[in-house]
Amino acid sequence: MKIQVGVFFGGKSVEHEVSVISAMQVAAAMDPDKYDAIPVYITKDNEMYTGPDLLTPAYYRDLPALIARSQKVVLVREKGKVSLLRYPQKLFTQPVMASLDLAFPVIHGTNGEDGSLQGFFQLYGLPYVGSDVGASASGMDKWVAKCLLSAAGLPVLPGFCFGSAEYQADREAVLDRVEGFNGYPLIVKPVNLGSSVGISPAHDRKALAEGVDLAASFAQRVLVEPMLLDMREINCAVMGDGGIAEASACEEPLSSGEILSYGDKYMASESPGGSASEGGLLGKSGEKGMGGARRILPAELDPGKEAQVKDLAQKAFRALCCSGVARVDFLMDRSDGKVYVNEINTIPGSLSFYLWEAAGKSFRQLTEDLIQMALMRRRIQEKLIWSNEANLLSGGSFGSKRSQNGK
Repeated sequence: MKIQVGVFFGGKSVEHEVSVISAMQVAAAMDPDKYDAIPVYITKDNEMYTGPDLLTPAYYRDLPALIARSQKVVLVREKGKVSLLRYPQKLFTQPVMASLDLAFPVIHGTNGEDGSLQGFFQLYGLPYVGSDVGASASGMDKWVAKCLLSAAGLPVLPGFCFGSAEYQADREAVLDRVEGFNGYPLIVKPVNLGSSVGISPAHDRKALAEGVDLAASFAQRVLVEPMLLDMREINCAVMGDGGIAEASACEEPLSSGEILSYGDKYMASESPGGSASEGGLLGKSGEKGMGGARRILPAELDPGKEAQVKDLAQKAFRALCCSGVARVDFLMDRSDGKVYVNEINTIPGSLSFYLWEAAGKSFRQLTEDLIQMALMRRRIQEKLIWSNEANLLSGGSFGSKRSQNGK
């Protein structure tokens, strides 16, 4: 009997469309002889739908029509099984659309990659692929991740983090503090978004204020870091569980401006001199997700520097207690060769399959390894003790007359 894998994607996130593409890639890569990939599309209103058409990219060009012919569902646990039920239920219609053995979350950004969806699965007792609640939340919060990585002895750039409410209360005072933290140029980021959304460089106070306004429109906290004047960006994916970590090949993504943008990642053509494809993410280039971005793969690094990057990637993965697959992004200063851990993505776009293919692991094998790791984690968790023999509710007073007599 095949394992029923619910592929959860979409979600209330600015990376919604990227998630759709990644999910289709994941579903297509699974071994059809071993797994049934069941799409669970989460709308931007957090409603769940399933149906075969949800795995066809072209149908998303008319999303209302796609939703109309898909089935709205809710997740229900009963008698030890987790199922997708039609909602609302109809007379003389089978209520159960599918029973799930495993969840494969492919949601990037907030409300999916940040631990919220992982906590949802854990409450339902549904095993899932990837990092747990704590690692997901830590990886998503750039400031928390920076603090944890620094505490683990890994090289990171200094940062200055503040709340958007604090900024709105006294904008000039906050800008003064930021300028006192480090000289220009600076990078301004929302603290908990990915795909380069809301990120901008600042070379003066005017640009800094504009960057903070932009970042604060996406998140409640803003992170400011020094910008390296002559830098390279290097990425390396890591896969593992329980402290075991394996590194992929390294890449150097190519940007069209000062920093790597959303368009560079998802809408650039494959030719170095090309432009963004027509049709956006659902165009020919976009359907490849992160696999269609311009990059040098493998990155042109001397053996010693490549070994250093891979070692740091594995250490970062373990420092945040990650599981499944993650992509660790680095900044390299050309002037002195120093390497800094920039951030970690616990559900990277396209699962960074292209980095694994360059290391000799096919996309199908990647999904196989991730599913088997999730099932292994479930078997380990089932051996843990989840209750205390002392039953406090078996008798005795609870310390209140009201609780005893109902008054």
